[in-house]
Amino acid sequence: MKGYAMLKIGESGWIEKERPKCGPMDAICRPLAVAICTSDVHTLWEGAIGDRHNMILGHECCAEVVEVGELVKDFKPGDRVLVPAITPDWNSLEAQAGYSMHSGGMLAGWKFSNFKDGVFSEFFHVNDADGNLALLPKNINVVDACMLSDMVPTGFHGVELADVQFGDTVLVIGIGPVGLMSVAGTNMRGASRIIAVGTRPVCVETAKKYGATDFVSYKNGPIFQQVLDMTDGNRRRWCRNLCRSSKMPETGRKDRKCKLSWIR
Repeated sequence: MKGYAMLKIGESGWIEKERPKCGPMDAICRPLAVAICTSDVHTLWEGAIGDRHNMILGHECCAEVVEVGELVKDFKPGDRVLVPAITPDWNSLEAQAGYSMHSGGMLAGWKFSNFKDGVFSEFFHVNDADGNLALLPKNINVVDACMLSDMVPTGFHGVELADVQFGDTVLVIGIGPVGLMSVAGTNMRGASRIIAVGTRPVCVETAKKYGATDFVSYKNGPIFQQVLDMTDGNRRRWCRNLCRSSKMPETGRKDRKCKLSWIR
């Protein structure tokens, strides 16, 4: 089968590989729609997870099931499914303890395009199919549904980690796809004020639609100082901070009661 792979850091291309084999609890799927994640870019061009050779990229996908193992109960060939970016081993001790993202080791719930061939191929393997696939309703477009594989849940997960409550003031640093989903999730959780950091006009307009009330530009000085000025530097005011970044930006200080919750 053909797949688009990371050949080494800074080099990618189409390669030929054997079609994966299906285990008793697993599924083999054929992509219907895929999306490129910023993590794919970081992996390929920056070596964010170290060097990889001939590893097929991609972890955001909707697919058709073409084969299932004999122990799979909920899926059959021909089903349209959403494939999440994180596919834990649900029988692992870590998953059973509530840390499915780290099943089998630190971040090992993230398999596709990390240490396992990803979804940018003619066929790909999904472990623990009953726990790692979701049936798509007929009226959902597979292209739209790709957002549910990584962008939406990552943004919403950040909101959960920050424990956003009714009436909170929330700072969202970065309003790309995941940041926008953090804005939406924060709004759904009842935040009274949502401060978004970003400057691209299309992202600013979208963030407004999702509920952002104020905007900060990193071009206008340190983010933390702008936010403290906007919130009157009130030591009793909680500012919950959602961020998707590989580098820690300037944010609040402990003495200002700025609660930080980092994702990825």
